[in-house]
Amino acid sequence: MKALVYNGPRDVSVSDVPDARIEAPNDVLVKITATNICGSDLHMYEGRTDFEKGRIFGHENVGEVIEVGSGIDKIAVGDMVSAPFNVSCGHCTNCEHGLTNYCLVANVEGMAGGAYGFADMGGWAGGQAEYLRIPWGDFQCLRLPEDAKEKQNDYVMLSDIFPTGWHAVEMSGLVPGETIVIYGGGPVGQMAALSASVKGAAKVMVVDRHPDRLKLAEQIGAIPIDDSKGSPVDQVMEQTGGRGADRGAECVGYQAHDPQGNEDNALTLNNLVASVKFTGGIGTVGVFVPQDPGGPDELSQQGKARFDFGNFWFKGQQMGCGQAPVKRYNRHLRDLIAADKVTPSWIVSHNLPLDKAPDAYKHFDAREDGWTKVVLNPAQPS
Repeated sequence: MKALVYNGPRDVSVSDVPDARIEAPNDVLVKITATNICGSDLHMYEGRTDFEKGRIFGHENVGEVIEVGSGIDKIAVGDMVSAPFNVSCGHCTNCEHGLTNYCLVANVEGMAGGAYGFADMGGWAGGQAEYLRIPWGDFQCLRLPEDAKEKQNDYVMLSDIFPTGWHAVEMSGLVPGETIVIYGGGPVGQMAALSASVKGAAKVMVVDRHPDRLKLAEQIGAIPIDDSKGSPVDQVMEQTGGRGADRGAECVGYQAHDPQGNEDNALTLNNLVASVKFTGGIGTVGVFVPQDPGGPDELSQQGKARFDFGNFWFKGQQMGCGQAPVKRYNRHLRDLIAADKVTPSWIVSHNLPLDKAPDAYKHFDAREDGWTKVVLNPAQPS
């Protein structure tokens, strides 16, 4: 089969690899019809992780079931399904408590949590390929409605970024009528803004500096805050009468940098502490890592950050963090899409065939104007 293979930093290619296949009774084999390039793929693409050469990217996947293992009794050939990026068994202690983001079986001993095509997340093959093996298929696969192909650009967001944005808002503690500031206007930040609006936020602010991202946020009623034109904290204070936002969401991660290009892994965290009110809540879903050999200084290389804990403590704030447990949310979010209550595909800028993926990665990595979200369609002709 054809798949996008990692060859080294900023070097990927579409190559022939062994076909994905059924390997266990509870496996499901899917023909991939849509798979996204995610911002978190760029950490690996840029060589900032220990992603092994020869592995396949892709953790945001939708496809058609073409074969099932002998132990599968719910999912059937022909079903269109969304696969959560969390690879999870469904039966370990964490899975049974709804913490599928920290499955105790899907990774090596001593590590919790698995994911398709992701560094240190269990070695599972990714879905930027023609086919994908989904283990524990009855538990993992979310069956999609009859309009799955018609709304594929919407449903493909269910595997990661829509639930992740929702999780950021959920962890912040937002209740209807409150204000929220979201740092990062990339795909996850846009989904957090959409989620906050659906959840009844009175005011949603999105901090970024890329005009195309700020325009997307504005399209769903969010207030764009351009941090290249002045302190984002001051702008949030101006929007909230000097009180600060009730809630905040971190949707950037450890490669955060200021408008001048200086990298600082604590930048958005500290801006959030300053932007959110006393006793407010913050949800952090931007990726942070235990080690970052490519970091700009010794502290960040050790996965540590100069976090303003004193101000955080003094203000009595609370923070939730970590990967999203996609299965906690994806069924409800699927139904919102099916009912035409939300259209997360508004962020999609490109639908491309798989063989255009290497070029798409270059554009997306460069944050070029207009490259806001790329959906790859492996069956689409070149």
